[in-house]
Amino acid sequence: MRYLPALTVLAIAGLLTWFVISTSGPETKFPIKLGLDLAGGTELIYKADTSNIVSDKQGALNSLRDVIENRVNLFGVAEPRVELEQSSAVAGEVEDRLLLELPGVTDTQAAIAAIGETPVLEFKLASFGAAPVTTGTTTSINLEQVYTDTGLTGRYLKSSELQFGPASAGGVANQPIIVLNFNEEGAALFEKITTENVGKPLAILLDGEVISSPTIQEPITGGVATITGQFTPTEARDLVRNLNFGALPVPIELAGSNTVGPTLGIDAYEAGLLATVIGFALVALFMVLWYRLPGLVAVIALVIYMLITIALIKVVPITLTASGIAALILSIGMAVDANVLIFERMKEELRLGKAPRDAVHIGFGRAWPAIRDGHLTMLISSGILFWMGTSIVQGFALVFGLGVIASLITAVMITRVFLVAILPEEASPLWRTLLGTGFGHKPKNT
Repeated sequence: MRYLPALTVLAIAGLLTWFVISTSGPETKFPIKLGLDLAGGTELIYKADTSNIVSDKQGALNSLRDVIENRVNLFGVAEPRVELEQSSAVAGEVEDRLLLELPGVTDTQAAIAAIGETPVLEFKLASFGAAPVTTGTTTSINLEQVYTDTGLTGRYLKSSELQFGPASAGGVANQPIIVLNFNEEGAALFEKITTENVGKPLAILLDGEVISSPTIQEPITGGVATITGQFTPTEARDLVRNLNFGALPVPIELAGSNTVGPTLGIDAYEAGLLATVIGFALVALFMVLWYRLPGLVAVIALVIYMLITIALIKVVPITLTASGIAALILSIGMAVDANVLIFERMKEELRLGKAPRDAVHIGFGRAWPAIRDGHLTMLISSGILFWMGTSIVQGFALVFGLGVIASLITAVMITRVFLVAILPEEASPLWRTLLGTGFGHKPKNT
């Protein structure tokens, strides 16, 4: 019966091997997703201006992320990444930032221009006693002194459409009219604004420029607003298209950009894999030469550890970056560290004359508190890094945290199962040699 757990582990290892090999191609259902630094592409970092948001700042930022993600998806970019993050600015202030990773896109200027086409739509009320700004023109007047925020922005826009109005007295026939349809929340806010401000001008601003400033005649229900600025049909059509792509709920400003060429990305990926293989081979060689048979068992458990980690990276899935590969290499040494603690405790028991199988049980029991506490502290550290770090640090923390869990499983369970299965009740001189450590040293019965 003592062989059954070991055979079960070997069967599971075989299934993991089959899974990893069968899903090794890029066209499989579970490929390894590479980050921008390994796959190549463009990274854009935008600063979000949330200074005018009075309430629900996080909701506005979430809407910003969703709008940009919808916009990026229209570019046809494979596996784009759009994330919000915070970073410390000057004088201890915290900046809200939007991180865009566009794999395969190497034309940075084209990407910036495409993102910049997404308009910022705002509705503002004329301040008491202030004269309205001339529609469709840019002036030196500070808009904040003339208009006040209402909280109604493109965040609440559901769709827009182009219509053409009839000719008015002295007007132009077929004047383009842009019809805005708000979502349920936006419709309620629009009705509240128009109900409480009848007789006041309500300016419609696009990218900070007033394009229309109609006076509220009566409360408007139904969540529909119209823009009748001086547009040509082509301008109106382009505006409707961009609004439907997604009007930004808050303004954004490009804070930085980075481009990684595909060749450089491949070089980084291959260098990371080579470092992983070399690190694994050196650790395995040391374990076999120093700890002999237990070291060989640890190497087998280490192979299973690698299979578990790779399978988790594929299934979760985790976008693998250069920092993630570094975490994987570091976790290999960490996985072996647990085995070293166990084997040293076993060696002490063998020197006291304990039978090999008894030494395994006692050694694992005495090493467990140190292994448990060490892995727990590393899990806490990786959790803090993931919670407070930027996206690069989070990638490292996630792979490292998974490595800690996989290490605990392989060191405490798998290595023990294999040793219990193969070690005899009583130790002959040959077995004592196989269970010894170092070069030429073997534990003595005292």
